[in-house]
Amino acid sequence: MIFSDDSLVEICVATAYSLDTRFAPSDLPPEQFRAIGHSLVDSIADFLRDLPDAPTATNLLPDALRSALGRREMPEDGRDIAPVIEEFSEKFFRLSTHNGSPRFFGYITSSAAPVGALADLLAAAVNPNCGAWALSPIATEIENETIRWLSEFMSLPGTWDGVIVSGGNMANMVGFTAARTAKAPWDIRANGLTADDAKRLVLYTSKETHTWISKAADIGGLGTAAVRWIPTDHELRMRVDLLEESIAADVAAGLAPFMVCGTAGTVGTGAVDSLPAIAKVCKKYNLWFHVDGAYGAPAVALADASDDLKGLRLADSIAIDPHKWLYSPLEAGCLLTRHPTALRDAFAFKPHYYQFDDNEGQEVKNYFEHGPQNSRGFRALKIWLGFQQVGAKGYRTMIADDIGLAHQLHEMIGGHESLERGTVSLSIATFRFVPHDLRGAADDGSVTRYLNELNERIATQVRLSGEAFLSNAFLDGRFMLRACIVNFRTTLKDVAVLPDLVTRIGRELDARLRPSELSAG
Repeated sequence: MIFSDDSLVEICVATAYSLDTRFAPSDLPPEQFRAIGHSLVDSIADFLRDLPDAPTATNLLPDALRSALGRREMPEDGRDIAPVIEEFSEKFFRLSTHNGSPRFFGYITSSAAPVGALADLLAAAVNPNCGAWALSPIATEIENETIRWLSEFMSLPGTWDGVIVSGGNMANMVGFTAARTAKAPWDIRANGLTADDAKRLVLYTSKETHTWISKAADIGGLGTAAVRWIPTDHELRMRVDLLEESIAADVAAGLAPFMVCGTAGTVGTGAVDSLPAIAKVCKKYNLWFHVDGAYGAPAVALADASDDLKGLRLADSIAIDPHKWLYSPLEAGCLLTRHPTALRDAFAFKPHYYQFDDNEGQEVKNYFEHGPQNSRGFRALKIWLGFQQVGAKGYRTMIADDIGLAHQLHEMIGGHESLERGTVSLSIATFRFVPHDLRGAADDGSVTRYLNELNERIATQVRLSGEAFLSNAFLDGRFMLRACIVNFRTTLKDVAVLPDLVTRIGRELDARLRPSELSAG
């Protein structure tokens, strides 16, 4: 007991109010909430209206931005929150990086559908804890349905289980954990990695795979040396022949391979591994086949999806990020698995303080048993409402449009004498600025180093200009500008801005930065 009864009486007297009429500073009377909410929704609607013409990002560097934001001391006493929200929202709209801008091509963070903002508001108002059915009955059933819809959207065969998580890293880590539990030759949950009969667990992926797999091996206790990074071919896809060689060598060495991760849309270039071929290798060696489809998995719903991409339907588990190519606001990731007990096998515990099973014999799903979180927000609502608003057909149309725009950009780049095309896959196109007089010497080491520095500076200047936002990829040691289109607001007019913008900035920087010893080779 923290306080005695006498102490509680003294506290109530000292604060001059009775707990029968409690003063709760966190509450907002309905009329005050309505007024603040209406004002904020009006501001958000104005922001969305003006977004196509707004700068893609602030031009302030970190120190200047911190100065513009100001510094506040922690308040001892509260204040009227309405002007605080109004002042902050103005700065938030103005000083943020706008991934919803039609000229934001930087990362695989989509333009968020406005209905998702309403979903998050609605979810936060009720605040269900989606860890247990009893705490979130309607929300749990909507999450169940959302997982079923995602599986059906990708035409996954059979019945798939799943869990909504924060994003791709977490979805992939959940898949990793399920694979480790299912394929370790001993009871790894009970006895860990140091069991008497434990072998060294190893897993396989391509050199283009996202860094989540290093995090998983680290957090999961395997160590990053357990990851076998398989080389890629000229299309940056995993070399399946080298994959099988590596597995065979590890088996011969007495190690315990347990998982192969194929990728449906690499983060750098959008490359899709030969997933059917990887599936065959996994079947041969009895390994868990996981697909990192955080970016590219939704494209499998298109009628002209490649056979390689369709191979994700052969996986044991798939990571998909609705906040990437299904245009949900952050955070919204999902792990799907064809094995109905895999997630419970990997995550379920039965502590005595969780008594959620008494539903008069009726089956329910308690999501705390299906992933690492116990307390969970209602992330599924924005995905569910998105499907309600758009429908599967609408998603297929928007995804196809994004892919078409990336290929249009690739064609445009080919028409500029100072731009060099790189790759194009799914909705990612890569290219770089190469001054016309250096074209013939582009393979020279000193020229390559200069071009890498030049294009890195171009990416920064494009961002600071506010006219567009690009990121980068590396191809055979070349720094490439990277345009990723996962944006329902982007049009051909927006894409057409890029070649001339990059050429103009590139020429200006080249005139200032080029070392005197470099000339046409």
